[in-house]
Amino acid sequence: MMNEKFLELIANKKISSIKEQLKAIQPVDIAEILDEMDNVNSLLIFRLLPKETAAEVFSHLSTDKRTELSMLVREDELKLIIEDLYFDDMIDYLEEMPANVVKRILKNTSEVERKLINQFLNYPDNSAGSIMTIEYVDLKANMTVADALQRVRKTAPDKETIYTCYVTNSLRKMEGIVSLKDLVLAPVDTTIREIMKEKWIGVNTHDDQEEAAALFKKYDLLSMPVVDNEGRLVGIITIDDIVDVIDEENTEDFQKMHAIQPSDEGYLEAGVFSLAKVRILWLLILMFSATFTGYIIRQYEGLLQSTVALAAFIPMLMGTGGNAGAQSSSLVIRGIALGEVELKDFFKVIWREVRVAVIVGVALGILNLLRIIFLEGSSFNIALVVSLTLLITITAAKIMGGILPLLAKSLGIDPAIMASPLISTIVDAITLITYFTIAGAILGIAI
Repeated sequence: MMNEKFLELIANKKISSIKEQLKAIQPVDIAEILDEMDNVNSLLIFRLLPKETAAEVFSHLSTDKRTELSMLVREDELKLIIEDLYFDDMIDYLEEMPANVVKRILKNTSEVERKLINQFLNYPDNSAGSIMTIEYVDLKANMTVADALQRVRKTAPDKETIYTCYVTNSLRKMEGIVSLKDLVLAPVDTTIREIMKEKWIGVNTHDDQEEAAALFKKYDLLSMPVVDNEGRLVGIITIDDIVDVIDEENTEDFQKMHAIQPSDEGYLEAGVFSLAKVRILWLLILMFSATFTGYIIRQYEGLLQSTVALAAFIPMLMGTGGNAGAQSSSLVIRGIALGEVELKDFFKVIWREVRVAVIVGVALGILNLLRIIFLEGSSFNIALVVSLTLLITITAAKIMGGILPLLAKSLGIDPAIMASPLISTIVDAITLITYFTIAGAILGIAI
């Protein structure tokens, strides 16, 4: 609706009206409007934005639209946009851009800034160094509060956050932190050393961004220092970047848990071939792994032919087993992601899942026994075979759903891989073997 309104104003050449309406819209909403427009109209509106607003809108645009605008605007316009972006947003932008766009941008930066950019671009993907910013307030321990406040006022306009200031020595090594609240409330002649906190929470540049996210959650942080191997302060991570990390990691886990190869492309932005590519690999693996279940059924053809009624319950048993395993794996994977479940809890998880499985298995087994006898009219022996198989299947599925993610974690593999599709395939094989073994024993049929 908003998009159509602006297109109408553009068609009627009501430029002043466009400018006025843009003032009342949040930058992130303007970015959504531009994302839906063609290049000509989006560029026209983008050029009507004030310089400061343009940079913020630019940081919220989709990757494709940013690339298109980067190629369309003049070099002096691009330079102004880049200068107004926060350093971490600029790094994120450069990481997404094609090489020719990056080259065009770097050509318009100073030698010092180019060196910093190249340093940041060389940090490993998904590391703390790759998401940090260099825009922080640093203080010295021998400063007075008055001097510190003066420094904050002087440097604040160029900093991404000023709520926490970082105290370093002459070698840039971290000595402590001090909050803006403590600075404002302390007497002006107090030294920073007297009010700073010497114990601080931080990460190394090469630590995984998930570790940083876990620390933010655990200690309720707004920002966090990032140090190199020598303990020197090289940047900070802010809460807005951690929110993006959590969103990315949750999306990645969701994709892996549903047998989709992780991708950074949005659903509507990705082409159909891209969507097919990220799905086909796991589907292929699962399809071939299902060959085992077919092989097991062929091994028991004689049993099925002698008691055809057994075949009718196979889908229900396999489906219930897969669902039971998926329930356990989802809860354990989420617990691992939140830091609630650790490797040392291995036997606690097994014991907990066994007890849950017995309760659920017995309840479903009894209900199925009654359903099969009274609603389907099958014999007691067949009902007993199905019910016992259900109990054993649910127990096995829940134990596997609980321990496989922990096993993956111990081997350095993402626990999300051990989710419902993979567990269902394994549980299917266990279900069939259990079913036919019990059937052979109770019904007295040679296997």
